Amino acid sequence: MAMQGSTHTAPPSGLPAGTPNYTRPLVIVTTLFFMWGFLTCLNDILVPHLKTIFDLSYARVMLVQCAFFSAYFFFSFPWAWVVNAIGYQKTMVTGLLGMAVGAFLFVPAASSASFPLFLVALMVLAAGITGLQVAANPYVVVLGKPETASSRLDLTQAFNSLGTTIAPKLGGLLILGAAPLAVEQLRALSPEALQLYRVQQAASVKLPYIVIGVALLLLAGLIATSRLPVIQGLTSKAGAANHDSVWRHPNLILGAVGIFAYVGAEVSIGSFLVNYFGQPEIAGLPEKVAAGYVSFYWGGAMVGRFLGVGLLRRFKTEHLLALFAVCTAALVTFSMLTRGPAAMWSILAVGFFNSIMFPSIFSLGVAKLGPLTGSGSGILNMAIVGGAVIPLLQGSIADHIGIHHAFFVPVLCYLYILYYALRGSQTNREQPATI
Repeated sequence: MAMQGSTHTAPPSGLPAGTPNYTRPLVIVTTLFFMWGFLTCLNDILVPHLKTIFDLSYARVMLVQCAFFSAYFFFSFPWAWVVNAIGYQKTMVTGLLGMAVGAFLFVPAASSASFPLFLVALMVLAAGITGLQVAANPYVVVLGKPETASSRLDLTQAFNSLGTTIAPKLGGLLILGAAPLAVEQLRALSPEALQLYRVQQAASVKLPYIVIGVALLLLAGLIATSRLPVIQGLTSKAGAANHDSVWRHPNLILGAVGIFAYVGAEVSIGSFLVNYFGQPEIAGLPEKVAAGYVSFYWGGAMVGRFLGVGLLRRFKTEHLLALFAVCTAALVTFSMLTRGPAAMWSILAVGFFNSIMFPSIFSLGVAKLGPLTGSGSGILNMAIVGGAVIPLLQGSIADHIGIHHAFFVPVLCYLYILYYALRGSQTNREQPATI
């Protein structure tokens, strides 16, 4: 499904003559990466908080991630059409406004202590983030030289990781402040007392999300009034573009599965860390203390992405991706087979090796797509739904065999990424796309 004739859509090779300096627009767009990273990682704090408030199983509380990441599946293609119709900049502004609406919905959700309303707020918030992802990721890819696309996207993703690093610590302080009742105490309350308790506990999310909503509105105003360059699209050669299709590019289709696996594994691990570190055989930490350690997981990804900017310029993207996939699979396996500090720090170290995976898979997936880049971006962003499916699957397994050994699910995801790096990403990449 090609996005034809738009002056706003460009392939990685479609740079304007003269290759102007794109530093300022990249700085502006990078603020968006920070913001959606921060909001996405706050879910890792919401998961244990809502699990305690509503006395949920692992499978049920993973509906938080399911509601959030399923938005990518439902809204990626509609947002791709929006990008084609109104351009990157207006799409970013629209996405930010949608995110603000979602953030403000947390207020009535907390006031009524309604888990379903929390899920609605999360989906609305994620729908707006999807718009930013669909517009910003390919925009960064085409905003410079094609050969540095991976390192450029990796740099913006590093600031995304800065947001994910700050969120658990700040969210833990603001949202997990009060000590929750034990499950036995919770179940002994009368229905009226239980509802009152839930409203009191849920109230801690109001102020953070009100502040976030206001910040999103201010950021939308900044983007709307900024002069971002319009990337001119390539005109299709007569009789050629009609014969091309995104489905004829296996590196894209297999890359979408790679994005599904990567996001699913990363989100699933992050979602379980607070509860994992609370297990007696791992660290026995209370929720508020455990939340602080989650920052090491996301902080590792941030450090890895800053280092990855240089590494991706020196080594082939697929080779570095393969190495990091081996490391993540080995670390998660080691954590499953050990206990205590070894299990805790090995799972935290996975964050460092997650670092270059998304920008690497994304840039390999859209390679050689030409004017199909916009549609390819829509497909890759749909695959972020892995963040909804994989945590739900791991949660269901954890309810049956325990949280410790349920981490074999992310291991399988990383093994697929290894395959994509070594074989799947190479398919048809030596053949120029028809444009």
